[in-house]
Amino acid sequence: MRVTSLHRYPLKSGAPEDLEVAEIEPAGIVGDRRWMVIDSAGEKVSARTDRALLRVRCALDAGGAVFAAPGCPTLRVSEPVGPTRGVTVWGEAASARDAGDQAAHWFADLLRREDVRLVHCHEPRDRVLDPEYTRPGDHTGYADGFPVLITTQASLAQVNAWIEAETPGCAVPMRRFRPNIVLDGDAPFAEERWRTLRIGEVEVDLVKPCGRCVLTTIDPATLAVGKQPLRALARHHRTGSRTNFGMNAVPRVPGDLVRLALGDVAVPGG
Repeated sequence: MRVTSLHRYPLKSGAPEDLEVAEIEPAGIVGDRRWMVIDSAGEKVSARTDRALLRVRCALDAGGAVFAAPGCPTLRVSEPVGPTRGVTVWGEAASARDAGDQAAHWFADLLRREDVRLVHCHEPRDRVLDPEYTRPGDHTGYADGFPVLITTQASLAQVNAWIEAETPGCAVPMRRFRPNIVLDGDAPFAEERWRTLRIGEVEVDLVKPCGRCVLTTIDPATLAVGKQPLRALARHHRTGSRTNFGMNAVPRVPGDLVRLALGDVAVPGG
């Protein structure tokens, strides 16, 4: 197997950035989900409820980021300095620095709500992972639960075969599942049986299948909501009450950073 695409999401729930080469650190792909919109209680704001986030593009540059969205002026923000505040991601504690009033007003106009702020993850080590699935000290930024999401094209092909059999013309792209690393695949859903995966110099622990939610039913281009792929997964690939696609993973990086590139060979273990 080989790596066929690499993606990071600088803004949580924002549009992906497609990469040819990625740097991997213990917290995941460098720059992945380091910016986040929060509400007045400090909880993450997600495209599950605020779909316009899916069309926000975030380009990282030295010392900050540039945000763009259809119909909005470009927003340039420096990485904030100064005091930190507590925020939460699915009820889990993390730390943040506020990006200021200009950024807050930009996102308030975009989302048509006044209770939002933009924050930056200055220290991913403050967000520790679920100890049921990980080792002490494992951490991430503002990803939902784990640093890396891995999917395969073989699994997507199977899901789309199910969809086409039920609702022709409704196949979904991989983008709906928001992976970081996509492999050309083995048998469909073989990744759910792997325990480890070595990609170049990076080894990852595959810790938990990724339960999918309504976000996968939103077309990121039009923001229209449909029934697929959740309906196909619910009928054909359900585990209890969960519909799974892809594997949550924790990287084991020798040193601080390792490079990963398109075409790198991936070897599963376990």
